[in-house]
Amino acid sequence: MGRIRVAVGTARGPKLAAVREALPAIAPLLEGAETSVEIAAVDVASGVGHTPLSRAEIMTGARGRVEALLRMAREQGEPWKFCIGLEGGLEVVREGSARWVFLENWAYVADAIGQGAFGQGGAIVLPEALARRVLEDGVELAEAIDAFAGGNGIRDAHGAWGVLTRNLITRQECYRTAVINAFARFLQPRLYAASEASIHRTPEKL
Repeated sequence: MGRIRVAVGTARGPKLAAVREALPAIAPLLEGAETSVEIAAVDVASGVGHTPLSRAEIMTGARGRVEALLRMAREQGEPWKFCIGLEGGLEVVREGSARWVFLENWAYVADAIGQGAFGQGGAIVLPEALARRVLEDGVELAEAIDAFAGGNGIRDAHGAWGVLTRNLITRQECYRTAVINAFARFLQPRLYAASEASIHRTPEKL
C-alpha cells in the first residue's frame, strides 16, 4: 500500500477537516487505489493580515503558508509530497455606486519541488453591516461574525458560511472544494501542460 505525506499550514479545525475529507478521494487518483494519506498539521504564518481584504491578498496568504512549509521541509528533511495552504478573506467589487463584499476561500497546493496551483472554494456576499465592521472598523472577521450572529468561536465551527446559509454550506465544505480545485493541476497534468505549452508557443510566421 502506498502512502502520501502531506503538510497543511494550519492547526484550525475546519481547515484540517476539509483537507482530511478531500485527500482520501484525491490520493487514489494520484498514486493508485491502495494509497493512504498521512497529514501533518503545522501552524505557520501566512504573511498577510488577520483578514485579507482583497483576492490578491488572500491568494498571497495561501501561498505564503506553503512557502513556509517548503522551507521547513528543506531545512528539516520532511518527506512531504505536497504542502497545502488555506486562506479566507474579503474581495470588494464595485458596481456603479453599489459595493459588493464577498467572503472567499482559497487553497494553494505545491509539490516537493515547488510546482503549485491555486483553487477557490466559492464566494458569498456579506451583509453590509458585517462588511462595514471589518472594512471600516478594522475588526477581525472571526470577531465580527461572533458579534453579528450572537455566537462564540464560530470560525472554528461552521464559520460565516454556515451562519449566512443556515448551514447549507459550511466553512469546511468551502475549503474542501478549494483543495480539490487546487489539486486539478496534479490530477490532470497533461491537460495543464498542453495548455501552458500552447500559450507559450511561438506563433508561426504568416
